[in-house]
Amino acid sequence: MKGITVLGSTGSIGVNTLDVITQHPEHYRAVALTAHRNVALLFEQCIAHRPDYAVMSDEAAAEALQQKITAAGVATEVLAGVEGLEKVARLPQCEQVMAAIVGAAGLLPTLAAARAGKRVLLANKEALVMSGHLFMDAVHEHGAELLPIDSEHNAIFQCMPERFSGLENGGVIQILLTGSGGPFRTVAPAALVDVTPDQACAHPNWVMGRKISVDSATMMNKGLELIEACWIFAAPPEKIQIVAHPQSIIHSMVEYIDGSVLAQMGSPDMRIPIAHAMAWPQRISSGVKRLNLFDVARLDFERPDTTRFPCLRLAREVAERGGTAAAILNAANEVAVEAFLAETLRFTDISRVIEATLEAVTAQDAASLEVVLQADGAARETAQQQIARLKAK
Repeated sequence: MKGITVLGSTGSIGVNTLDVITQHPEHYRAVALTAHRNVALLFEQCIAHRPDYAVMSDEAAAEALQQKITAAGVATEVLAGVEGLEKVARLPQCEQVMAAIVGAAGLLPTLAAARAGKRVLLANKEALVMSGHLFMDAVHEHGAELLPIDSEHNAIFQCMPERFSGLENGGVIQILLTGSGGPFRTVAPAALVDVTPDQACAHPNWVMGRKISVDSATMMNKGLELIEACWIFAAPPEKIQIVAHPQSIIHSMVEYIDGSVLAQMGSPDMRIPIAHAMAWPQRISSGVKRLNLFDVARLDFERPDTTRFPCLRLAREVAERGGTAAAILNAANEVAVEAFLAETLRFTDISRVIEATLEAVTAQDAASLEVVLQADGAARETAQQQIARLKAK
């Protein structure tokens, strides 16, 4: 019986993780569940899974959850805040940590899991985007296992040599990172000005949270994944090619020196990479409908248009620059997407806010967590200023 802490259990990745756990009750148990403010759903999950701990990052939400837990007579202990998140990431009865908190908020508990030597199932790409060098050092220093959950990185992991020790040692020429292109892949750039949040969140293939859905619509999600892949696979940016693949059947590919190109295929369902990472190196059922190639019928590939998707260009430039530039990019994007979802910023201004913030905040060497967090804070303040200027025009 393996104990799993699910950081962000009320989000789409967390819900899918609990679904896989439910299918294999003889092998896995949720020992801790966490959320931000969704008291109702976390309470339901506590009733269903009876974890040892439940954590709300919001203090008021934790008090509300505690009242419901007490009234229900459930033995789950309720914690609050960052300290609570870090505690459940380090629990001795927890062998695996599903890091599924969206955004920079997931950095500290995910880093705590790595420092505790856990198997980290990484769905929170921001932990690597913000502090890649520090995070990977923690993984190696404390003997943690890092298994990627993003469907693309999990696909790359599956296509890499069994004993991976670097691209050149494994005969790898390049990584082909696929992405659907989102809902606006064929929309003229000029028509994107009046896009609404609901339109941006209507992904053609995947069911995701609103923030990640907007990132997919701008293709910033693919830019962040480029940076993440650089760290996970020790690959320079020029060794990673982004490929638009609208069917979302091939989740990524790896090209080898002998001319072979290995691809991992499957239905667009996050339970596949979740089940793979939980059971690796074994395989377990994920509950996903089997892929029928005759139903798929065709697979298309395109070069992504950086005119339509300027966030891709910005992310690649940041990947090449290094240091705290990626933390600045990520923070500015989070602020801009939040403003867009609140309908106080236009869709096409998301990339403008990010680019202006990158120009205004000087990137430094990411020598410590404090430096990274300072860059994050400075970028958020600057991005808010840029949004205010755009609103004033």
